Amino acid sequence: MKAGDRVIVTGGAGRLGRSVVRALADAGYEVVSIDRATAPDLPAEQREVDLLDPAATRSAFAQLAPVAVVHLAAIAVPGALPDPEVFDVNTRLAWNVLEATVAAGAGALLVASSPTVIGYGSPSGWSPSYLPLDEQHPLAPWNGYAVSKVAIEQIVRMAVRRNGDTMRFGTFRPCYVIAPEEWEGAQTQQGHTVAERLADPTLSAVALFNYIDARDAGDFVRSWLEHASDIPNGEVFFVGAPDSLLDSPTGPALAALVPGTSEQAASLPSDAAVFSSARAERLLGWRARHTWRSELRDAATSITPIDHPQESSRA
Repeated sequence: MKAGDRVIVTGGAGRLGRSVVRALADAGYEVVSIDRATAPDLPAEQREVDLLDPAATRSAFAQLAPVAVVHLAAIAVPGALPDPEVFDVNTRLAWNVLEATVAAGAGALLVASSPTVIGYGSPSGWSPSYLPLDEQHPLAPWNGYAVSKVAIEQIVRMAVRRNGDTMRFGTFRPCYVIAPEEWEGAQTQQGHTVAERLADPTLSAVALFNYIDARDAGDFVRSWLEHASDIPNGEVFFVGAPDSLLDSPTGPALAALVPGTSEQAASLPSDAAVFSSARAERLLGWRARHTWRSELRDAATSITPIDHPQESSRA
């Protein structure tokens, strides 16, 4: 892809979408946000389209004739609706966007999944097969949201088999998204500030302390669009910061707060992220640039600055 190419971003008015739109616009792409709402000062054309309506979706995509599509629109919070409704909405959105993208003749489609597909937090218990978690770790979804994301990843794999190399497809699993304004004290998705999450590790333990600055997620999308033709079709990527949202060593905190992790947690370096983004660095040259250490400059920390993560042998 090149500057000036048109890219549709579904869910472009959302917490993640706004930063994705801005990253692509800053890189010179012509961006169109398709969402149920609009956002002020978004550097993109904004269209309100019901993506659950397949005919309306196909018509909008045909008119816009995008070179690529980034699909972020979804029910983004587990439990926001009953599980069957979450599964139904998220999978229908993915199907409609996929079919409309193919029909419009676009060359690439990148779809957002979620780290929750791994299965942490299961009421029946969960233990990792190994740490850090990478894209080859077994999946174990336990709620409607997570299983919808597993289904969406399978829809993308189906599209690769069905369409071959006539299109490029990819899936990414962004960690807990922190929008730029949330570093300044705005509430995060769970209703706490970043500072509160650092002060009380139990708030982040439910997500295994994972996070990603929305701007870095936007930069990942840009990197994928620029390199999609150079990597295996249909790749899945974890996209996270290279450290944990935690002001203490990761392993002991994980072992203390997340049952079932103590054996594997002992092997983690003190400042390690529980999720590895090594595949994105190896294939795309992408690495997160914003960490809580750099963004919360007045936050006290006893952990030394992080270095580049090591490539996982499983990536």
